[in-house]
Amino acid sequence: MSEPILSIRGLHKVYETGVQALKTVDLDINRGEIFALLGPNGAGKTTLINIVCGIVTPSGGEVLIDGQNWQSHFRYARERIGLVPQELTTDAFETVWNTVSFSRGLFGKRRDPAKIEDLLKRLSLWDKRKSIMMQLSGGMKRRVMIAKALSHEPSILFLDEPTAGVDVELRRDMWEIVRKLRADGTTIILTTHYIEEAEEMADRVGVISRGELIAIDEKNALMAKMGKKRLDIVLADPVAAVPPELSEWNVTLQNDGHILSYEFDSKADRTGIASLMRRVTDLGLQYKDLSTHQSSLEDIFVELVHGDGQQAEAAP
Repeated sequence: MSEPILSIRGLHKVYETGVQALKTVDLDINRGEIFALLGPNGAGKTTLINIVCGIVTPSGGEVLIDGQNWQSHFRYARERIGLVPQELTTDAFETVWNTVSFSRGLFGKRRDPAKIEDLLKRLSLWDKRKSIMMQLSGGMKRRVMIAKALSHEPSILFLDEPTAGVDVELRRDMWEIVRKLRADGTTIILTTHYIEEAEEMADRVGVISRGELIAIDEKNALMAKMGKKRLDIVLADPVAAVPPELSEWNVTLQNDGHILSYEFDSKADRTGIASLMRRVTDLGLQYKDLSTHQSSLEDIFVELVHGDGQQAEAAP
């Protein structure tokens, strides 16, 4: 397997106030993957990104970009990283073209109108190239922020809450943009608290809570390992309570007595379904439908975080 494009080793951050924003984080990002960092507000997602991008100084640890230390080879590292922050910060009175071109120049890249044109076309911004930034919608401004981050041709793109505050249709447009960027060879790391965003796009998912990575795995593997399945038995006639004869399966009653629900581990040698159904039949309970439900990434996330979403954003 090829060397990771990004390696994070022992990274941690404690602010002067004593707030520990990041506990020890170790993480490898593979070349060309989409990695979603999932966590509630205040979990440490933005702090981690800002450290890797050189905006925040860590209390300890190191980051390697293509094997090079990001502090001792700062210019090398910075040229390979693009960042789209949460906040839409642009010069309100500049055109889209000038905004993106200027950002390319900041990294010492020579003028290349053909590359800027190609970038704007890929992001559906070509028709807006002469528009003043203040005239654009929030969604278009978000696209410009991506164009700015890509203007110096980085190999790694960080997207910090890329679809925060945009409508569902635009969110799906953004997902398509991210997929196209990955197809072009860009490695994508995105932070999000939208579960469906990670479930829709990511190859791998990391769950961060209170500054600590509590799970990292391929999305499907994470769901397979931690996700549970539920069998719903839709009864022909409702019952007032779960029959005591079904107590060993921990069956619950749903939908005003119309559904018996049984949660099971789909990876277990014995799921208990066959014996449960025999008992249901023996009790004379008539059912008209059976359905199974696989835990979503959201279910897993809630189980992992255990309600940490109430914590406030740690700030310096």
